[in-house]
Amino acid sequence: MGKWNKFATPSNNFTMAKLSVIIPCYYNEHNIPVTTQELIANEALFPAEVTFEYVMVDDGSKDGTLNELKKFKNRYPDKVKVVKLSGNFGSYNAIQAGMKHATGDCNVVIAADLQDPPELMVKMFEYWEKGVKLVVANRDEREDKWTSRLFAEYYQKLIRKHALPNLPKGGFDYCLFDKQLREQVINLNETNTNSLYLLMWLKYDYVAIPYTRKERKIGQSRWTLKKKVKLFIDSFVSFSYAPLRLITTTGLLLGGSSFLYAMYVITARLSGWIDIQGWSTMMVVFLLVSSFQMMALGIIGEYLWRNLEAGRKRPPFIVEEVI
Repeated sequence: MGKWNKFATPSNNFTMAKLSVIIPCYYNEHNIPVTTQELIANEALFPAEVTFEYVMVDDGSKDGTLNELKKFKNRYPDKVKVVKLSGNFGSYNAIQAGMKHATGDCNVVIAADLQDPPELMVKMFEYWEKGVKLVVANRDEREDKWTSRLFAEYYQKLIRKHALPNLPKGGFDYCLFDKQLREQVINLNETNTNSLYLLMWLKYDYVAIPYTRKERKIGQSRWTLKKKVKLFIDSFVSFSYAPLRLITTTGLLLGGSSFLYAMYVITARLSGWIDIQGWSTMMVVFLLVSSFQMMALGIIGEYLWRNLEAGRKRPPFIVEEVI
């Protein structure tokens, strides 16, 4: 469970509440008809005074995703908003775009492929009514491929250990948060980051609801290895200085080892213990130190590049059209 005080005084006193459902969409042409039908049916589980807004963000899809989103908009013109980005900016930037166009009292981010159960949204909303500003659905179990599970497991462990210790075990992509948190994340206006983990960085108390993430039934995931590696790097650069601390620690260890080895060589030469041949030993040490220097420059370069991008103040996404 998260750090929520069960005796907290409710802070939301709405006779009517508006719930914004933010869905990033990328090559989800065949998912959209099924997902939207499930979401509309899910409304019946909520109190009658709750109204809904669906903010569907097309993240540069090249299939029929946008057409399916337009059909959804035509069926429910008063509650659907379609945000078309000019290209593919990544799912977390698409989520930020959805946040900027959401107008609800509280907000839910859910995937378009139905791997996250919409019915869990009701329980999340109930916590929000009690005054909890952040409710996350953490993945207790996953029905994904073993490679995806392996990456996710180690990614979450490293992030919890070195960056966000308040992150729930298993991580999350499915969550509900108050409009106050939405505005605070929008005002940060960060690029190359995990937008949902910015909610954790805000350090509000939260409730974590464990669930099993289902296997994807329709279509193929576009969550490639390249995107996973980028997320891994972005997360560490955004939330942790651990890579820089690693450089310092490794440098100190190499320096200490070099000093000890130098003392050994000097002592051996003076005492005549062994006849040390220098070329092979020197080349090994040279290659070791050189490889460390290149690695260190790469890590420092990642941080400097992020600073350069922040200084340019380029937006994390470009909206081509809002329907």
